[in-house]
Amino acid sequence: MTPNAASASSGPSRRSFLASTAVATAAVAGGMPLLAACGGSESGSRDGTTSGKDAKKILPAFVANNVVTPDIPSKNGSAVGFYNKLDPAGLKTSVPKKLGKGGKVTVMSPFWGSPPKGDNPYYTAMNDLTGVDVVWQNQDGNTYDQKLGAVLASSSIPDVVVVPGWNMGGKIPSAILSKFADLGPYLSGDAVKEYPNLAAIPTDAWQRSIFGGKLRALPMPSSYVANIVPFYRKDLFEKEGYAVPKTTDEFVALAKEITNAKAKVWACGDMKWTAFNSFGVPSGGEKPLGWIVQDGKLVNRIELDAYLEALEWSRKLFEAGYVHPDFKLGKSQAVDPSTKFAAGEFLIYNNDISSWWGQQASQAAQNPEFQIWGMDILSHGGADPVIYATQPANIFAFVNKKASEAVIRDVLAVANATAAPYGTKEYMLTNYGVEGTHYTVKDGVPTKNDKGNQEVANAFLMIASPAATIAHPDLPDVTKGAVEWQQRMGAFTKKSAFYGMQITEPSRWTNLSNDFEQLEDDIVRGRKKIGDMQAAVSDWKKKGGDQLRDWYQKLLDENGTAAG
Repeated sequence: MTPNAASASSGPSRRSFLASTAVATAAVAGGMPLLAACGGSESGSRDGTTSGKDAKKILPAFVANNVVTPDIPSKNGSAVGFYNKLDPAGLKTSVPKKLGKGGKVTVMSPFWGSPPKGDNPYYTAMNDLTGVDVVWQNQDGNTYDQKLGAVLASSSIPDVVVVPGWNMGGKIPSAILSKFADLGPYLSGDAVKEYPNLAAIPTDAWQRSIFGGKLRALPMPSSYVANIVPFYRKDLFEKEGYAVPKTTDEFVALAKEITNAKAKVWACGDMKWTAFNSFGVPSGGEKPLGWIVQDGKLVNRIELDAYLEALEWSRKLFEAGYVHPDFKLGKSQAVDPSTKFAAGEFLIYNNDISSWWGQQASQAAQNPEFQIWGMDILSHGGADPVIYATQPANIFAFVNKKASEAVIRDVLAVANATAAPYGTKEYMLTNYGVEGTHYTVKDGVPTKNDKGNQEVANAFLMIASPAATIAHPDLPDVTKGAVEWQQRMGAFTKKSAFYGMQITEPSRWTNLSNDFEQLEDDIVRGRKKIGDMQAAVSDWKKKGGDQLRDWYQKLLDENGTAAG
């Protein structure tokens, strides 16, 4: 991918966004657990839980796109992978003719950094490609939820509004139902075939785009395989003769072997996220995903013995002194581990899969021996891990309910171009800009220049994107490693009861579980005890948890599950 693009660790809001999109890495990997604390993570409404027969009437037909053949096809929910050198002369065409009719479309979208001028070469080239005059109303991504609320409460709403999943708190879900158009007449069933690249978007991502019983959004698809990888220093493991652990017990034994505080070397960072996956705890990234059916009854992740066991295992790593001291300072996601990991102060940590390429690329010049790699999710108790799926889409583009058919058709024309697969002219223009102006290709590796990094960002790919893609011709081993990791972990991945659904909990229970993430981190660091969590769970039940369970059960009874 782009060797000089911004890494996924360049600031909390930026990091959260990049971890969920293709902007820096073309690795659409889904939201980090951090997103649960980024201003709300539920969306839609009770009616938006459409599934089963009702959903089949709404969903677009799936038609695989055969314009480009990936070097590694998707398997077990993984992204597709491309690692071969890019040949600019061999790029395919997936949009043979302009579908736009020359109309003007306004788009409001979050932007991180300084937005480019409206007449820049990138915007001009994209408008020429699509046949649509797209006018951007970029807003500061760090305060986007505030702007979003104000705009949706007004009478002046742009033609297209991009809404990240982590901004769907408060009154946003109800505004989505009242302010945005039903795209079903244009995309449901065979109608989508008029837009071949949209027809190739995975069905799960479209399922996630159903709000209030109608197809209201264009999605940015992501792999549903857990995106938090236990990374390790492969070069140092090989140098020291360390065996990669396969179980939680082996991990603890290795941590003891590695740690030498006097030499300022520790085994790991905070491994809580990996512990949850290893012990079979449902995702905490979004509230509906935390519910599973166990012995015929809905159970929340915080009620599981595995939840406490994962916290206790993580706590023991801290207590034994195996965790780098920096991680004791606060919440695990508040620590940027890249510098000290690269310096060899600790050898294992967990982070979003997008950082695999970012870390390796950033060390290429000054530390050529450096090699980051991903270990498989650890097994526990002699059984294979049970990993719970994340959501198959996390960023959405909506069309104003007042938009004319001509405007909607122009929006879909743009989306059909931006959803083009890697290896096409449309993908390169959408993600890299104009060759020679925004990027160059040397030895089969496209590299953005400063103008490319400034202008070709946070824009057209927000309207719609292709199936999850990992493409790094500069680091082919990383591409293979990341996709194959997803494929192996995907074999152990299970979809929970409300996977892929858009759900907003009743407001009276919105804050019911707000304090649990902080309590988790306090327990892991020894500031609180497991008993404190048990007490918190008991309070949760009394204050509405049991009622919330009944509410979810009714949803499940009425709508069934979208999990396959």
